[in-house]
Amino acid sequence: MENANWIHLCIDMQRMFAEETPWHVPWMRDVSPQVLEVAQRYPHRTIFTRFVPPKRAQDMPGTWRAYYEKWDSMTLEVLGPEIVDLVPALKALVPPARIFDKMTYSPWTTGELHRVLAGEGCNTLAISGGETDVCVLATAIGAIDLGYRVVLLKDAVCSGADETHDASLELLGDRFSVQLGISTAEDFLRRVPTGDDHAAGVLRR
Repeated sequence: MENANWIHLCIDMQRMFAEETPWHVPWMRDVSPQVLEVAQRYPHRTIFTRFVPPKRAQDMPGTWRAYYEKWDSMTLEVLGPEIVDLVPALKALVPPARIFDKMTYSPWTTGELHRVLAGEGCNTLAISGGETDVCVLATAIGAIDLGYRVVLLKDAVCSGADETHDASLELLGDRFSVQLGISTAEDFLRRVPTGDDHAAGVLRR
């Protein structure tokens, strides 16, 4: 972690996944203490992404329209906009923690998040959240493509499927080992530099 200007990028720790919805991820509660530990210790270095469904399927382009025709029960028209909120313990950290809203698996699609991080000189991302085999995977690979060093916090990521969670960790650890490391949250916190300061505020898509 020497010479690392790092950000904790926490993926989609939202009510829509924590509560009893069709996208409920029961495992989220098990990783929440580790996510909260990192975010509470470094809220000024934390960005929370939120996956935001459309109001209705017809609002989306291409195959996303078909996706939300399948998952029409998860549109904002059905569930209401409050369902995209962060879980309360994490929402309480904003600000100084920041929020970035996205409508795709990857937070890099619009270029805005990368523009902000590059402007701040960020070169390392510690990634937590869910799901390991969907949005976390897309986030990690996109970050690698953009040249960031990635630290995946293995006890702070979760999925609705154990088999693909394990396969994603193996894939990332084996095939991208030069650009990505895997760590526990505790080990990561023990290694990070101390005495830093960082820009605060809320970043929204």
